[in-house]
Amino acid sequence: MIHPIKISSTFADETRFSIYEFMLQQKQFLSVQDIAEQFKIHSNVARLHLTKLAEIGAISSEHLKTGKGGRPGRVYKAKQEGINLSIPRRDTSSLIKWSLELIQELGEAALSKAQEISYRDGKQSMLEQMKSIKRKSPFTFDEKLAMITKSATLIGYIPEVIEHDQSKTIIFSLFNCPFQEQISNYGEIVCQLHESYLYGQVDVLFDRHEVKKMESMVNDCDFCKYKISVHN
Repeated sequence: MIHPIKISSTFADETRFSIYEFMLQQKQFLSVQDIAEQFKIHSNVARLHLTKLAEIGAISSEHLKTGKGGRPGRVYKAKQEGINLSIPRRDTSSLIKWSLELIQELGEAALSKAQEISYRDGKQSMLEQMKSIKRKSPFTFDEKLAMITKSATLIGYIPEVIEHDQSKTIIFSLFNCPFQEQISNYGEIVCQLHESYLYGQVDVLFDRHEVKKMESMVNDCDFCKYKISVHN
């Protein structure tokens, strides 16, 4: 077992954490040179960052044969199961599995109630974040975006804003689902609960909006993607 302090210290470096996030999005093997070029750093520095990430199990590596002879090059890829950091160590995977299995066994009524709870939790988390800022004037769009970005990042989403004349579109992409291990057996349930939480947060921030699912890991896509159109 890797000590939590080593994991946290590894991700304390801003560049290293950015490299890890980039690799999660790419979902493919990358070389030292790929990382060096992307982040405009020396290849030796890139290799050091990759080595540190591999030491804590955040990424995997293997030798790639080029077919041209010579020594095989090493390539790296982010592990999709992610890293659990808990002090003291707690294993919640069994509890999550039991809960999802119970929802599946009890059927539509249980799923509907679980979605209601997830939605309510999403709303409450956003209301608490807004309350902590302590201000009386209305929040601007950029301030609301900063709040949803902060919150969404914690549950795996990466937001992107596209501006139009009368509206703005927020594209939420999920490259590394925090419930990755449960997707194969309970994919539809996981996605619906994850969505409900996000919708709860969006409903608190924006009065007029439309939400549309564009991609889903359940449908063998590389990532999940949601489009939220916010009207001015």
